[in-house]
Amino acid sequence: MKKVVKKVKPKAKKVVKAKAVKPKKDEVALLKQRLAKSRKELTSKIRALELKVEETGTELRKRGESLQASKRLLDQRDTELNHLNVEVEYKNKQLSSKDREMETYQRTAEEKILQLEARVRELEARSGPPPTLS
Repeated sequence: MKKVVKKVKPKAKKVVKAKAVKPKKDEVALLKQRLAKSRKELTSKIRALELKVEETGTELRKRGESLQASKRLLDQRDTELNHLNVEVEYKNKQLSSKDREMETYQRTAEEKILQLEARVRELEARSGPPPTLS
C-alpha cells in the first residue's frame, strides 16, 4: 500500500492597503523644524567627535614621538654599554697580564733571595763564625 501525500497550498493573506494621509501644513512645518533641530544636533555631535578624533590623533603622535625619543636614548645607552663592556674586557686582560708578570717577578725575586741566602751561608761557612760585637 502506497501512501499518497497531498501538497497543501497556504492560504493567501488579504493585503489591506493603507490610505495615504496627507499631512497638514502645521504638521509639515513642525516636522521641518524637528528635522532642522536634529540636523543641528547631529552636526554638533559630528564636530565634537571630529575634534575628539583630532585630539586623540595628536596625542598618539606625541606619544609616538616620545616613544621614538626613548628608543633612541635606549639605543644610545645600549651602544655605550657595549663600548664599556669591551673596554672592561680589555682592562681585565691587561690586569691579568700584569698579574702574571708580577707572579713571575715575585718567583724570580724569591729565587734570587734564596740564592743570596745560600751564598751568604756558603761564605760564612768558609770564613768561620761571624764575629760577635761586644
